[in-house]
Amino acid sequence: QVQLVESGGGLVQAGDSLRLSCAASGRTFSSLTMGWFRQAPGKEREFVAGIGRDVGATQYADSVKGRSTISKDNAESKLYLQMSSLKPEDTAVYYCAADDSAWVNMRSVRAFDYWGQGTQVTVSS
Repeated sequence: QVQLVESGGGLVQAGDSLRLSCAASGRTFSSLTMGWFRQAPGKEREFVAGIGRDVGATQYADSVKGRSTISKDNAESKLYLQMSSLKPEDTAVYYCAADDSAWVNMRSVRAFDYWGQGTQVTVSS
């Protein structure tokens, strides 16, 4: 089992920056593929960014590419998502996800077995 706890959400204004954190436990963190997903009211959960196990190759959704950076600290077992130039359409509950499979399609919700409880990000215009 992997336990994930997100933090760092809040109410911000358009153009602001925000850093989300996810603390993981229960597995060797470097062996996990990690991802950030978000879900807005009435919409399906969608991929935001992912980072692979070990060397940590990254992927981003087009909607956040250039405005967001995913990173991880293996020593601290923490995952981060730094977001800048936030837009009202970034408003959603943001979820941290993890999987310990050998290969993970990090863009797929179904690929991840472990999820955090989510943290709300609200961007006002």
